[in-house]
Amino acid sequence: MLHAQTTWPLYPADIPNSKPTTDTETVEVRDGITIVGKITKPTLTVYRPAKSNGTAVIICPGGAYWINATVHEGSDVAKKFNDWGVTAFVLKYRIPNEATMVNKEIGPLQDAQQAIKTVREKAKEFGIDPARIGIMGFSAGGHLASTAATHFTKSVINNGENTSLRPDFVVLVYPVISFQNAVGHLGSRDQLIGKNPSQQKIDEYSNELHVSAQTPPAFLIHASDDDGVSPENSVLFYQQLIKNKVPAELHLYQKGGHGFGMNNPTTKDEWMERLKNWMLTNRWLN
Repeated sequence: MLHAQTTWPLYPADIPNSKPTTDTETVEVRDGITIVGKITKPTLTVYRPAKSNGTAVIICPGGAYWINATVHEGSDVAKKFNDWGVTAFVLKYRIPNEATMVNKEIGPLQDAQQAIKTVREKAKEFGIDPARIGIMGFSAGGHLASTAATHFTKSVINNGENTSLRPDFVVLVYPVISFQNAVGHLGSRDQLIGKNPSQQKIDEYSNELHVSAQTPPAFLIHASDDDGVSPENSVLFYQQLIKNKVPAELHLYQKGGHGFGMNNPTTKDEWMERLKNWMLTNRWLN
């Protein structure tokens, strides 16, 4: 049951790393998918359950760092979490753009870190446990979520309070993980770090290379026939989680392609139920 929904600007004052620009944000529905483009003013929308169990999830929709698919990879998912007693936050993060940002490659990560910081600092207000805040991402939103989960020791925002920027768990759905030539999603890479990045920069944003024992527990979903983002992205990340003894669960479907949101049409299996069971196992739904 959806209890309440409120949207507010992600930053209380000036948006960091932004150049003066006219707001030209676009919203359209294409093939039944709501897409929001040219985002320069990030927001956070909270979906509150009728009764909170103390857990929160920040959701990063996908869109190749070109758009945000804010409904089937955002608000629809948030409402499902509400059914479980989880407070959900949909992050509308900025689109990397040299015309609107001083340094476009850190813009989305700034927004993800600011979302974690905001939710953790306002945990009491939202009725959540500051030690039970996860982040979830679809496709390029999965790259953003996995970046937040592996780069949390380096703050790219103003964090004078030294609030922990580490998510307590991460959920990655057909995620972009790697920017390496052989496996990475080059469209997302081009948009975030440019068309001719150095190997050093490619490695910096290939998140399988940054897993450590401190990386939060992870749940991953992918389809074996995904020709948009290779399932090797999830496999590589999972292998590194296991190597570093991080609790992890990976589900690979035979079919499903890319971008199916909560509902893989090729199977009767509901991956959200698998996620629910994983969260129960880890006591995030108690």
